[in-house]
Amino acid sequence: MHKKVAVVTGSSSGIGAATARLFAKNGYNVVINFSRSPEPADAVADECRALGADVLVMKANVAEDADCRALAKAVTEKWGRADALVNNAGTTKFVAAKDLEGLSAQDFHDIYSVNVIGAYQMIRAFAPLMKKNPGAGIVNISSVASVSGIGSSIAYMASKGALNAMTSGMARTLAPEIRVNAVGPGMVETPWLQNGLGAEQYEARRQGYIAVTPLAATIQPEDVADACYWLCAGARKTTGEFILIDSGLVKYPTLGVR
Repeated sequence: MHKKVAVVTGSSSGIGAATARLFAKNGYNVVINFSRSPEPADAVADECRALGADVLVMKANVAEDADCRALAKAVTEKWGRADALVNNAGTTKFVAAKDLEGLSAQDFHDIYSVNVIGAYQMIRAFAPLMKKNPGAGIVNISSVASVSGIGSSIAYMASKGALNAMTSGMARTLAPEIRVNAVGPGMVETPWLQNGLGAEQYEARRQGYIAVTPLAATIQPEDVADACYWLCAGARKTTGEFILIDSGLVKYPTLGVR
């Protein structure tokens, strides 16, 4: 098989779905991964097929190592290659930062099991296959929360900081065959975030984000997908980087005030 293959975890909606569609549009075969309901994943798969891609739809919980290895085995058997891996699957618990009693040790374990350990297990499962295609790229979906001190919960912020550190370590470990980078989106407009915050708080945060960012804009899933595609398909001399996609929030936190 000469057609390249992109594996995107958590790709039944939001950032993952937009990323899978973009790879399909650019000539990749794609893996659509979901952990719960298959219907949204099937809908994204149909969109990718309409763009010319061959598609594998597979249920896998990245927090389970056996699921990650099974996914890698299925990709190996179907195509015999993997050129891009986007670790997008993630989870959180919405707890105000000042509510220190709102998070338990188990909450930290649950969030880390997906956001950090899950990404590690996916990389470990796919590294042997990806090393067969020098220049392959991995992108870990981090968050502006890892460096801004603002996010859905302290546990989420910490998990994304850990993911950034792991990205640096993996970039050294897997070089020169595989490049590993991370992207840190700001406030991404998705139903997932709206459901987590509630409609009223979501809209207040959206307007506040627009007011304080230099580009006066929130982030769309397609904005993150653009960066993921570039880091995997291009960026041949870029590895170990953490790239913010935040409309300038972190670097220029007050210049956008109007």
